[in-house]
Amino acid sequence: MDSFSDILTDGKRTSHLLFSESSYTSSEESCGGGERHAVLSYEQVRRLNDVMDEVVPIHGRGNFPTLHVRLRELVADVRARLEAAVSAGGAGVAVRDVRLNGGAASHVLADRAQPYSDIDLIFTAELPTARHCDRVKAAVLGHLATLLPPTTPRRRANPAGMKEAYVSKMVRVNSDGDRWSLISLGNSRGHKSVELKFVDTMRRQFEFSVDSFQIALDSLLAFHECAQLPIGENFYPTVVGESVYGDFGEALLHLSEKLIATRQPEEIRGGGLLKYCALLAKGYRPARPDKIKTLERYMCSRFFIDFPELGQQRAKLEAYLRNHFVGREEEALKHRYLTLLHGVVRESTVCLMGHERRQTLALIEALACRELCARAALVVPGYVLGVCGVCAPCAACAACPACAAAAAAAAVQPCCDCYRPALCPA
Repeated sequence: MDSFSDILTDGKRTSHLLFSESSYTSSEESCGGGERHAVLSYEQVRRLNDVMDEVVPIHGRGNFPTLHVRLRELVADVRARLEAAVSAGGAGVAVRDVRLNGGAASHVLADRAQPYSDIDLIFTAELPTARHCDRVKAAVLGHLATLLPPTTPRRRANPAGMKEAYVSKMVRVNSDGDRWSLISLGNSRGHKSVELKFVDTMRRQFEFSVDSFQIALDSLLAFHECAQLPIGENFYPTVVGESVYGDFGEALLHLSEKLIATRQPEEIRGGGLLKYCALLAKGYRPARPDKIKTLERYMCSRFFIDFPELGQQRAKLEAYLRNHFVGREEEALKHRYLTLLHGVVRESTVCLMGHERRQTLALIEALACRELCARAALVVPGYVLGVCGVCAPCAACAACPACAAAAAAAAVQPCCDCYRPALCPA
């Protein structure tokens, strides 16, 4: 299961065209004294509308067709299904509100483009029993069946077939105060998956401040239901965002300045270790450098508590590389990511026996070697000539004198530490 992006629900739903009140409260102490809510500007609302107006493909396995659906229509239809009576094919649950979360929410709020690999949607609803979660699953699969082309035989649209064809991940949690479920739609690598999270209660609401944003969608959905004119600079709904990290302004500053901040990483499944190293690989830096070594130790300890076996670590790492480095630019960061992860595990792991630590480091080195050899531009006996993401984007970049000299003379020294010949068997 991937790391949490979580919600605590408490309060009543208020939704109308001009305002969408937060239905979330946090048991965690707020970071700083700032306001955790903010009203989005016109530019942010416009970007949000563009995201929600996007037609997303939901790829099917086997000979099931790809479903194309506008995101805001998917949200509205799923919500209607959840609230419909069980006798009418619905789940019969009350939905308090719907939110955009994760990378897509950061993309909406950031001043500059923020790539995102998934579209995370949160439906807060009352799910007191496992039977209610079953009804939610049946309602979602039932709605997907209505999106099939008319020529599709109805016998193929049964719940088991729809789940096998269109659901890439399904999670249910009901323990220790957490009660929520997740249905991830989409199976095609290189395309955004749509993650539908149905939350009653959830303790941990974020990993890092930069992924703590949630944007209430109720007012935007109501706008499209009621308005006859398109969104414009003088005519758009009031949309409210929230940072569940605590201080909205501080979290937005971290996002714009590419700063890493969190608290109590030992509460995060996996400790946030993999995402922390991914942020480092993408050029983020710690907001509090004097505290980061302590946080790294907590991250490593929680990661190895949750994934103690080497096989589990391999599966988790490979899944993270596969799901979070999509596209040409992201793919190019894999080796740098693994190199940074190797360094953090080597320097900050205090909870493993010596042989266990060496096994984990060898695993990361093997994965780094695989990625390096797969993407090396030039291989000579025993060495890989290339440039890491810090130096330049290509192997022949004249801006890196060390690399240019190495390439010209087939030198015996690689230009960057992360291109150590020991990591390549060529």
